[in-house]
Amino acid sequence: MKRLSTRVEGQHPEFKSQIQTNGSVRDLEALLRRKDGEIRTLLVSGEVVEVGGQNYTLSVAADITERKQAEEMLSTMSRRLIEAQEEERAWIARELHDDFNQRVAMVSVNLECLERDLSGSEVQVKSYTEKIKEQIKELGRDIHALSHRLHPSRLDYLGLGSACKGFCTELSARQNVEIEFHSENIPPKLPKEMSLCLFRVLQEALQNAVKYSGVRSFRVSLDATSDEVKLSVSDSGSGFDFDQAINGQGLGLTSMKERLKLVDGQLSVDSKLGQGTTIHAHVPLSPAPTRSQATSA
Repeated sequence: MKRLSTRVEGQHPEFKSQIQTNGSVRDLEALLRRKDGEIRTLLVSGEVVEVGGQNYTLSVAADITERKQAEEMLSTMSRRLIEAQEEERAWIARELHDDFNQRVAMVSVNLECLERDLSGSEVQVKSYTEKIKEQIKELGRDIHALSHRLHPSRLDYLGLGSACKGFCTELSARQNVEIEFHSENIPPKLPKEMSLCLFRVLQEALQNAVKYSGVRSFRVSLDATSDEVKLSVSDSGSGFDFDQAINGQGLGLTSMKERLKLVDGQLSVDSKLGQGTTIHAHVPLSPAPTRSQATSA
């Protein structure tokens, strides 16, 4: 096959492979090193055309370097924003757990001491202190739960599987719903960013399901293969229109997608009105492959 040669076309192995296999290439990213050493990003398309009984490869390339730089800058800003949010959440969680929760516990202890010191004739006062004590205990439990939601300490000490199971158990008790949790083959140690991302996606997806689905039973699956970690959250509820939801407000799909992008993950949604919803998150266990090495201009 004769070709109208270009440097990108002639030196890019993926371009050659797709042309030979499919007869065309659409929007293939390639790196090109100019003579001055600068590397540019090109978006290359091409196809085989017949001219005078001979096959030629016709290709075009658009320089998208500035667009890619802007996307990478935006991704970096998103990562830094999420990291800052998580640092702030961790600080608030520590303050709630180590300071406020302990102070609430101390008030409860003091009330118990006061109750023991009251004489038997002061029944009304005892009843009143008992009610206050129960309210304070409930407040302490809520502060404890809020602390864990802000920053899951289980994630740091016990790993992703235990943290996700614990969250499902707590949410089930708090919202009086049934959550079936299944976990399999999760490595004991995962990169912190990956574990935190999947945990946050679970939180967002499951809380949305409880709030919007209209049902009281949910399924969560977390498992790993040799290549990736997969999370799914399912319900058989009311469902929704994905395009409308992703462009609207309230379901947190954009937040989940942005988090997953930072760990090279992907979000997909299966949902139909009246037929339930399943949220899928996939995160690779190894970094995404880099684009082909730069060819020289």
